[in-house]
Amino acid sequence: MIEDFTPQLKAAVAAARVAGDFLKARFSEIKLVNVELPHDIKLQLDKDTQQLITQSLFAHYPHYSVLGEEGESGDMGADYLWIIDPIDGTVNYFYGIPIFCVSIALQVRGKIVLGCVYDPMQDECFTAIAGGVASLNGLPIQVSARKRMAEAVVFVGHGAHDGSGEEGVRRFAHISSQVRKIRILGSAALTLCYIAAARFDAYIENRINLWDFAAARVILESAGGQLEYTPDSAAGHSGAVIAWNGLLPIHAALKMPSK
Repeated sequence: MIEDFTPQLKAAVAAARVAGDFLKARFSEIKLVNVELPHDIKLQLDKDTQQLITQSLFAHYPHYSVLGEEGESGDMGADYLWIIDPIDGTVNYFYGIPIFCVSIALQVRGKIVLGCVYDPMQDECFTAIAGGVASLNGLPIQVSARKRMAEAVVFVGHGAHDGSGEEGVRRFAHISSQVRKIRILGSAALTLCYIAAARFDAYIENRINLWDFAAARVILESAGGQLEYTPDSAAGHSGAVIAWNGLLPIHAALKMPSK
């Protein structure tokens, strides 16, 4: 019997909207920085928001576990595991750039079965159940039909922030010469959802965390896109991602010329 994950998706949407409203209400306030890294920031609001999401989800599903950017709750070997990024785009949020989102996925026995990505500033809620239809605010979305790199809008991670260094800068220059535009939003989840909604066409990143893209992956693939993930550790919580609309010759475009 195929399990229906509609109730869990409703719970994820409700939790994401509560968290989004919480973040939007505090968007103009001075934020407390817990950790300041060379290319990232961790806010107290990251922790507070994950706690808010966890409480909301546990109210409906107390026996599920949580893996999030701000820590774990419950048994990490459990069959049902929520994967949460409370603020995807924390640096944007801290600097007052209104491009960030709340990301919630559900993994069941090792497979991601649903995703919800909520952008509270635009009030855009992207959702999907694996094998179903991707939606934006309840309306179906689909990836673009663009097949030529010259027509594409692409995100390309480069440099120290994604661990690619000099090679990443070369890759960025190589891809940028082939496409219509490069866009870097500062939020992996929103970028993938933008591909799902035909706003972007491809995403290349050398280092990304599971909670950054787990929910958006379901949405992208349900909208007809493709995503390849190469873990960089046995735990599989971080690695490299190539995502696209399924039509662009992305692998050929990534082939670098000899130095």
